[in-house]
Amino acid sequence: MEEVAFFALAIGALGGAIAVVGLRNPFYSVLALIVHLVSLAGLFLLLHAEFIAAAQVVVYAGAVMVLYVFVAAYVGNVQEPIWDQIPGQRFIAPVLAAALFVELAIAVIGTGLKSLEGDGPTIPLGFGSPASIGELLLERYLIVFEAASMLLLIAAVGAVVLAGRRQREEVAPLGD
Repeated sequence: MEEVAFFALAIGALGGAIAVVGLRNPFYSVLALIVHLVSLAGLFLLLHAEFIAAAQVVVYAGAVMVLYVFVAAYVGNVQEPIWDQIPGQRFIAPVLAAALFVELAIAVIGTGLKSLEGDGPTIPLGFGSPASIGELLLERYLIVFEAASMLLLIAAVGAVVLAGRRQREEVAPLGD
């Protein structure tokens, strides 16, 4: 049962990530990012990291996504199609879908799942606890953690600046 949950959550995470990049409408892109983040939280639950999964849902899928929705609403009023038509997409998409199906069929039917039988890897006793996460974030991964927070801040400020620039261009076109 864990294998089925893993593949379903992995497909949700990959599908959400691809949709974030592929969708042109900012609202749909934010919704796809929420799907991606919730799928990642499910994968954390499979790893018995309950605290990380809860933090993923509360902090990212909750608070940060509300910020992105407000930024997307501020940018808003852009009438764009959901998907950007790519030349040759009608031919390439079924080929890639068939390749993905073959790859998943090999993974499910093949010997990959047989190696998961047995006890599996051992998990340290404090894995996923708030103390171990705090220790990792404030000691080992401090620079990466701070870089990610700065990247989110820069992205939000950049979206507001671009929206302000677009709003000024709509009010007073440059040619006049």
